[in-house]
Amino acid sequence: MKTTVLVDNLKIPVSGNDGDALAAAERILKKHRIPYEKSTLRLRKKSVDARKKDSIAFVCSVCAESGEAAEKLPKVSGVRYFAEEESAVKRGHEKMDGRPYIVGFGPAGMFCALVLARNGMRPVVIERGGSIAERTAAVESFYKTGRLDIDTNIQFGAGGAGTFSDGKLVTRIGDRRTAYVLEALNRLGAPDDIMWRAKPHVGTDVLRCVVENAAREIERLGGEIRYKTKVEKIKDRQVMINGEWESCGCAVLAPGHSARDLYERLLADGFAIEAKPFSVGVRIEHLQRELDRAMYGDEAIWEKLGHAEYALSHREGDRGVYTFCMCPGGEVVAAASEEGGVVTNGMSCHARDGKNANAAVAVSVLPSDFGNDPKAAVEFQRTLERAAFRAGGGNYFAPCQSVGNFYLGKEGGFNERIAPTYMNSKVRAADLGKILPPFVTSMLKTGFAAFGRKIKGFDTPDAPLTGIETRTSAPLRILRDERLCAVGYELVYPCGEGAGYAGGITSAAVDGIRVAEAILERFSDDC
Repeated sequence: MKTTVLVDNLKIPVSGNDGDALAAAERILKKHRIPYEKSTLRLRKKSVDARKKDSIAFVCSVCAESGEAAEKLPKVSGVRYFAEEESAVKRGHEKMDGRPYIVGFGPAGMFCALVLARNGMRPVVIERGGSIAERTAAVESFYKTGRLDIDTNIQFGAGGAGTFSDGKLVTRIGDRRTAYVLEALNRLGAPDDIMWRAKPHVGTDVLRCVVENAAREIERLGGEIRYKTKVEKIKDRQVMINGEWESCGCAVLAPGHSARDLYERLLADGFAIEAKPFSVGVRIEHLQRELDRAMYGDEAIWEKLGHAEYALSHREGDRGVYTFCMCPGGEVVAAASEEGGVVTNGMSCHARDGKNANAAVAVSVLPSDFGNDPKAAVEFQRTLERAAFRAGGGNYFAPCQSVGNFYLGKEGGFNERIAPTYMNSKVRAADLGKILPPFVTSMLKTGFAAFGRKIKGFDTPDAPLTGIETRTSAPLRILRDERLCAVGYELVYPCGEGAGYAGGITSAAVDGIRVAEAILERFSDDC
């Protein structure tokens, strides 16, 4: 068995390149007489250390393969050894009476379908929204006319909500399946640099192509994808689609975090569902060039480093405030999926070449805030969205206010210096403090001040705040047992972010793979 040798924490000057990192790793390996295969030497991770603006550097990890067992290699500070885990799935012995059905074609459903299809199980994917082309047309029409398609929009359709985002692949879950997700996305058309960047991203423009390629691959392997098709009820071995029952071998529930009508039906049918924490807040925007200057200093090095990005958090007691889904060079998008509600999110293309940066600044909402009731959790979100719709004056205009006026409780205050990007500037002056609960307003003010101390200008008074952000994650969890089946249902598998088991593209994809493996380990290949 070959051993992977990992050389960590190699600091390379901004003026250096990837070859310098490889050379530095080789010097360490040779100095300590660690055997390695030169042809396998490659960059594993690369990040930016900008804590000191006068000594910004790249921090790299380099790996290579060695023919020696890990226990025979010398122990050296900064060098680690590990063997790749066995990833082959052993097939089970039960016979599946019918094809597996997968509800939802976001990252969880997509990767579940890919793994099942590659193992000959010919999944049927049911997606309430449209294809990539249909979604793009529906979103463009919504922006122009204000007429919302409640089934095909920024939340629903091929690829899920992540399709219209920055396409971030950062995750902290530490699961072996993460590497599989990155490799698969790369094969499907994502950029090569997702394999080594510490903060990989795809961008909405490239991600749409990746999703289309994934759909074609599933169909090539015998799977089926039905767009604009809605699942209404689910039982063991049966799903109701558009009023008709269809038989299935098992059902994977991967609906995404905004499938509120499906949540309601599952609750009514007795599924075990609990409320879980989530967050609500606003989108803040800055000029990207000012953010680059604040975080990197010297303008001459920006091109080497790429646009600055951040992830900030602050906690007081049980309540936290943090930035979420930061989009360098992006725009704030209209992410409503219900009539009469305003929802914001962020989106960037791969080039991240827009004028503004934006991020959600969100405050944690605890189950105790809404009585630990999953129905009340959904209603908490919905009430805020409808209040934002009214404050925006209707037609999905969003309420907007400057940071300075947010502190003062005065309407508006934003200006053309940092022009709001939501829906091509369809915003109205409002006081967001009158929409959000007092505990959210208070923590947002605390967060802006705390983040302003970390990044100069973060809380600049004319930075626009656009509301509101409510769909940071699912507000509930569909409970599952040790086999990953829904409690009380032997053949229904809750999965991904919408079921309450993930929090982003990569972790949702990983959970989709985990569920696919559970199905493969249970059922034989004679199906």
